[in-house]
Amino acid sequence: MEFITTRELKERLSELQGQEVSLRGWIRNHRKQKDVCFIDFFDGTCFRNPQVVYDNSLPDAEAARALRVGSAIVVTGRVVPSYKDPETPEIQATAITLEGDCPEDYPLQPKRHTVEFLREIAYLRPRTRLFQAVFRVRSVAAMAIHTYFQDRGYVYVHTPLITGNDAEGAGNTFTVTTLPPEKAGKYEEDFFGKQASLAVTGQLEGETFAMAFSRIYTFGPTFRAENSNTKTHAAEFWMIEPEIAFCDLKELMDLEEDFLKAIVKTVLEKCPDELKFLDQYSGGGLLEKLQTLLTSTCARVTHEEAITILRKAMEAGKEFKFEPKYGEDTAKEHEKYLTEEYFHSPVFVYDWPKDIKAFYMYQNDDGKTVAAVDLLVPGSGELMGGSQRETRCELLEKRMDELHISKEDMYWYVNLRRFGGCTHSGFGMGFERLLIYLTGVDNIRDVIPYARTPMTCDF
Repeated sequence: MEFITTRELKERLSELQGQEVSLRGWIRNHRKQKDVCFIDFFDGTCFRNPQVVYDNSLPDAEAARALRVGSAIVVTGRVVPSYKDPETPEIQATAITLEGDCPEDYPLQPKRHTVEFLREIAYLRPRTRLFQAVFRVRSVAAMAIHTYFQDRGYVYVHTPLITGNDAEGAGNTFTVTTLPPEKAGKYEEDFFGKQASLAVTGQLEGETFAMAFSRIYTFGPTFRAENSNTKTHAAEFWMIEPEIAFCDLKELMDLEEDFLKAIVKTVLEKCPDELKFLDQYSGGGLLEKLQTLLTSTCARVTHEEAITILRKAMEAGKEFKFEPKYGEDTAKEHEKYLTEEYFHSPVFVYDWPKDIKAFYMYQNDDGKTVAAVDLLVPGSGELMGGSQRETRCELLEKRMDELHISKEDMYWYVNLRRFGGCTHSGFGMGFERLLIYLTGVDNIRDVIPYARTPMTCDF
């Protein structure tokens, strides 16, 4: 017996009409009437799934009627048009065989479950329509990212997950050690002979490869030990970090905009059914937001200009919980105002105050700002953060001294400026932040298979 997937069935629907096919998958719902029964069938390969129909003439119909939600089954039947939706196939079953039974207390009964409940059974939630949509989009977006960079000649670099440096200088790292408790802190006796931690970024190592290959990118897991319980923070998440030689801040913004539009375009093309469902799930506006992005131009303002806009809005009666101040970071409410009420588009905010940014960012001539940029998008706030990198040894070393970052430990990074250094830039984008933007699902815990957050390390 030759089996096909529901994806193949959808793609070959006109060819297979009236033909007998065999499929393998699971029961999402089983509705039983006196003379005819309906099975909502899925195998995970296609979002728009066929309905399996059988009546009392089916061999061993009573055994079929006893099949429970969640069971794995093998179905053979004839492909017929659906009276509800001509684009969705229907299977008139001639045989249904139980592959794997499921008990009555199966948690995913055919009703609406809260996302909070589904997090408690995260090993089962990929079977729900919501998470079938979310994780299909995740898969397509990940491939689109690789395709974008590979098609443009970037080299994919695997930077280390265990590192001896805290590139951001924030100290929010997970220590990696083999020492027993009684030897805690004696790093000279530890596995690496020094203090080591899980990497918060692959940027610094990425820069070394950009100085050899011109264009590189990383795409992998990163770890931050921030005790934060917001909807957009997790202890383990995935980052995309391209690094480009002979690239200044303006060219970096051009790249970020082109990159984002390319990913959105691919997801719109490859996940129409999933996005239609997610649009309805999130209350509408998701598809319009994504389609509008493709035709809009991202606004560009300096940090000082952005604060001026926010303060003028406040003077005109706009209420903010946090006062926008020159020289300080912006809040979510400020990002929301800039993108959704003032510009009605994504916004690049660049030339940030030096004192609130990382040591490696290019210091502008004013002595107060650095050539850093954040991309803010409607509905999600900050999506990407990047900068032109500091290439002048003396200024880099001075900044490292100010922030108490060891030049001796980071000698190799400083040496990049001495050994044929050049203007170069890069940005980082949290993959899950992108998925929040693409799916309309607003909690990072629901766009990553198994969330790692404070006090949560299940499954």
